[in-house]
Amino acid sequence: MTSQPDIDQRYAAAEQAFFAGDHDTARAHLDAVLQAQPEHAAALHLRGLVALEAKEPGGAAHWIEHALRAAARSRFLQQPERRADSLGRAHQGRGERRNAARSRAQRAVRVDRHVDLAFNLGVALQLNDDMEAAEHAYRSVIATNPAHSGAHNNLGLVLNALGDVEAAIVHHRRAYELDPSNLEARSNIGHMMLAAGRYEEAWPHFEYRWAALGNNRGERGARPAEWPVPQWLGEASTKRDARLFIVYEQGLGDALQFSRFFPLAIDRFTTVGFNCPKPLRRLFEDSFGERYPQLQLLDDVPSDWSEWDCYSPMLSLPMALEIGLQNLGSAPSRYLRAAAQRASYCARASRGCRAATRAHRIGIVWAGGKINAHMDRMRSIAPAQVERLLAWPRAQWISLQKADDASKELTAAPRPNVTDWMNEIADFADTAALVEPLDLVIAVDTSVVHLAAAMGKRVWLLNRYAGCWRWLRERTDSPWYPGMRIFNQSERGNWVDVLSNLIDALEAEFPTHA
Repeated sequence: MTSQPDIDQRYAAAEQAFFAGDHDTARAHLDAVLQAQPEHAAALHLRGLVALEAKEPGGAAHWIEHALRAAARSRFLQQPERRADSLGRAHQGRGERRNAARSRAQRAVRVDRHVDLAFNLGVALQLNDDMEAAEHAYRSVIATNPAHSGAHNNLGLVLNALGDVEAAIVHHRRAYELDPSNLEARSNIGHMMLAAGRYEEAWPHFEYRWAALGNNRGERGARPAEWPVPQWLGEASTKRDARLFIVYEQGLGDALQFSRFFPLAIDRFTTVGFNCPKPLRRLFEDSFGERYPQLQLLDDVPSDWSEWDCYSPMLSLPMALEIGLQNLGSAPSRYLRAAAQRASYCARASRGCRAATRAHRIGIVWAGGKINAHMDRMRSIAPAQVERLLAWPRAQWISLQKADDASKELTAAPRPNVTDWMNEIADFADTAALVEPLDLVIAVDTSVVHLAAAMGKRVWLLNRYAGCWRWLRERTDSPWYPGMRIFNQSERGNWVDVLSNLIDALEAEFPTHA
């Protein structure tokens, strides 16, 4: 295949296969095109998009960078400003207005192609966690096309990852101003404002969280279901026996955190319902059942809404309740508890583990789950690094880690100071019983953090750089949980310093007795 018509035909077949979702066929056609014409900029670009679809961001960045270099060396992008301007003046001088308009259109196509290449390069670099290079790519897009909503939105995400949340808010706002249909940008405004502690401003934007995070089925950008009753927005009910249904959303950690608002909702309504996920059912019955008989825990949303007057998505409760940092304490901070019988059993078992050494009982979680692969990678600590912490001599470590793959498991080795009963744990009620007798819980940002902290336990959070909005920025405490201490990464991916600071804190908290 050496003739240009053959190359063009093969490239067209690659495009058709790519947009049909047949990426293997597209890759085969593109490899043939690039073998015949290694500097084919469009084929290089499409090859990068194939790599992105295959979740190979490093490879995607390689191909798209090559495409940009090839395009700069070819007529595909060669000096669009000067060529178009000079050609336009020449045509105007000869009175050929139609050709001048065609020249401007060709210039626009070349510029659009450059913008597409640079934007997709930014996406690949961002997914490959090369945030500094991604920032540069998105800024080049904006320099060429200041009205590119997607570039502003993604630049905001990159700037937040680099630690500048206020600059992130500026670009997310600009993205939404440029394109009001870009609801992901509006969602990001909410998340970044929450991270900055601007809760009252944030909540209305946070209502669009589904646009960025998806739903419980993993569908990104899927609108939440519509229910046949109105959403409660904090207004006083005109009925004496008004009934509110709270709809579960997002993850189990979110439910553990936001269930603190159940008592405030119960103060406003005669009956409050909640479709409780099975892993939380026994825990919520133990924690709320006796104290709040008005709370009904159901297996699913109602099939018949005639018994309910209004609903609230679970994470919309603080907006309806007008919660800010200043009045967050109006909701109880210690609201979850373990069943006494299960907790007593675990207490006896853990005392037996430490009887010989009189060590301090410390729970530990070093890795998150797979709900978001990128976030999981950023928030988790490799087992090899955790060994350094487990070597601290005055602890009986109680594993609270549910390893969802082998890479998160500790290596097989004798560890008399580590106790692991997690294969016997069925749900969060069991985990709560395991947490109850502990002196301290040390964990990365997972649902166990919320469970232990909401039980009133002391929790030391190992927090990734520019982490989740709920821990704010550069704070060592949490307004959500009085017993929490936060150990923040000082730079992306650096757990070495965090673990050093943690071990120093353990030495100070639990000194050797004379």
